[in-house]
Amino acid sequence: MRLLAAARHVLATGLLASASLLAAPAAHAQEAPQPQARPLAAATVSVYPPIQGASVWNRFGQTSPSSHHRVFSNWGYLNDWSVDIYQNPGATVVSPFGSKTSAGGPVTVRVVTVTPGCATGNLADGGWRIGLEARDDSTGTVVGRADVMHVDQKPGSIAVGATVGPWTRLGQTGRFRYSSCYQVNGDTGAHIHLEVINRTKYSCYIARSAGAGLGDETVIGRVGTLNSGPQQAC
Repeated sequence: MRLLAAARHVLATGLLASASLLAAPAAHAQEAPQPQARPLAAATVSVYPPIQGASVWNRFGQTSPSSHHRVFSNWGYLNDWSVDIYQNPGATVVSPFGSKTSAGGPVTVRVVTVTPGCATGNLADGGWRIGLEARDDSTGTVVGRADVMHVDQKPGSIAVGATVGPWTRLGQTGRFRYSSCYQVNGDTGAHIHLEVINRTKYSCYIARSAGAGLGDETVIGRVGTLNSGPQQAC
């Protein structure tokens, strides 16, 4: 049964770090490493599977976020981490961002990128790349971005500047022709390639075993954290 969109956020107040973390510098990748191993900022935004309903994390054990290739950049920096989320063609693709921060503030998500995902520019080689940006409306702060790649059947309403909710249809999973950009031989290999980045410092993923099942409310990562480097677990 589909849960309310408002449930897509972290309720635990234990995620709040000390107020001193609010003074973190604005640079993304050039600051000195933080002494905390897995610090959280005052308000983070949860990252969920970009596929509505059941999906599979790193189905074949080849796309762990600790080492999976990162293709895209935002704000001049390579994205923080990436993972492939699997589901057969035809599953609905949605925004991975929650609708509330860990502090309970509302989150607005808007489309910042719409382009063919593969360097050839041909949708037949790998579908659409849709870039999304999450903003904490309580502070007006942009928290992070996500690139959702290999999207098929994108609606015309999904365009740069559009605002999307947690259940807004971005398109669907698809099966594209085999290429250097999309090396899939069967429907069970159909997937969404997800990349995530913080506006400042680094975001994190939640480690789990290859082939783990995911649902609509499974938190797979967070933006707004103050991790010291890319490809780090929360």
